[in-house]
Amino acid sequence: MPDDRFLPAPPVRLTHPEWSKDAVVYQVNQRHFTPEGTFAAAQEHLPRLRDLGIDIVWLMPVNPIGEENRKGVLGSQYAVRDYLAVNPEFGTLDDLRAFVAAAHDLGMRVIVDWVPNHTAWDNPLTREHPEWYRKDFKGDFMPTPWWDWDDVIDLDYDQPGLRRYMTEAMAYWVREADIDGYRCDVAGYVPVDFWETARAELETIKPVFLLAEWENRDLHTAAFDATYAWSWNDTMHKIAHGRATPFDLKVYYAWNERAWPADVMRMMFVSNHDKNSWEGTEYEQFGPMLDAAVVLSVVSEGIPLIYNGQEAGNDRRLTFFDKDEIEWREDPQGELYRQLFALKKAHPALWNAAWGARMTRVVNDDETRVISFVRVHETRDAVVAAFNLSDSPARVRLGLAPGQDLSFVDAWSGEPLGYAEGSVWELPAWGYRVGVTPLD
Repeated sequence: MPDDRFLPAPPVRLTHPEWSKDAVVYQVNQRHFTPEGTFAAAQEHLPRLRDLGIDIVWLMPVNPIGEENRKGVLGSQYAVRDYLAVNPEFGTLDDLRAFVAAAHDLGMRVIVDWVPNHTAWDNPLTREHPEWYRKDFKGDFMPTPWWDWDDVIDLDYDQPGLRRYMTEAMAYWVREADIDGYRCDVAGYVPVDFWETARAELETIKPVFLLAEWENRDLHTAAFDATYAWSWNDTMHKIAHGRATPFDLKVYYAWNERAWPADVMRMMFVSNHDKNSWEGTEYEQFGPMLDAAVVLSVVSEGIPLIYNGQEAGNDRRLTFFDKDEIEWREDPQGELYRQLFALKKAHPALWNAAWGARMTRVVNDDETRVISFVRVHETRDAVVAAFNLSDSPARVRLGLAPGQDLSFVDAWSGEPLGYAEGSVWELPAWGYRVGVTPLD
């Protein structure tokens, strides 16, 4: 008889919602998304997002913003004054309900940004439950230490009453607005066991999707479907600026395969509200490598994110604390994303978590500049790709990898693509090639 003490525990104990298997995420900064900055105005864009291939629409925080110690004119959406109310800047609860219902009618889901680590200084909880807040050595409320977040003060998750309140507040929006989950701000600053309890409570209402703004394997065990792949983005940025090489990217992928279970989603992105506002536009971040970074963010393992305005080629840093409208226009990047998302949905090898296929390294003879891999699904659907992450052309010979008996076509042209041991691919500077098995 086996000794139960030595049986492996399942690395993931939650069940991802079925609709997330091939999903991609779109972040809406509702303040900048439309001239009106409202849910009602943003709702008009939903058919366009559906046609782009979006499945999950992420709304930045919908709650009223604190006025005490506010930054800028409009303040940070992450300085929450009331967890159970809608920011009138964006509309009403009925407007939010209408937005969610319209998204559902189009086959999309909606998640809302949740800010559990801290509140605004003038949140009523400071008066009603001051014991729920962390205090400094003088006994005063305190902002998150070491950051310049002086418009917020930290909560104390050693308090059972706070944990119950926060869980019930999260459940409120699932019940009252029919949202489908949350993106959780600085999730690692809040204890994992709180998140596991909250997830279990939300699942009693409906299947939900939780995205953590953090990079930690243990958050996936029983709390979060997806976490940020911050280190992937950071490594790609360094490569684009000559401070790293594809070798450093292989370090990330080795870590991803050996230290993270197959049944998790790591969110891949080239931009988001933090990156755009504080570190630079995607053009500043990636320069001529941008298209390769976008393609790799979709065809390698992970759930892709697109930040509002990327599809329009937005080349401005959007002001964070004030109004700053996106200029909507047709742009080649929008078409690139549309094609990539269609490719992802058509090929099970590219699906999320355990629904998809893991990446297998394809050795090549220029690994200081080129990274290559194949993903082979149990259905014999497969994707093979090579990326030249350098500023000069590359001619690479590919090695052996699983799927050698499969035929491939170019993912864009549909023309036959030779891939076998010894195949030679020509790649321009910052170029790539992606092959897929033909669809029936």
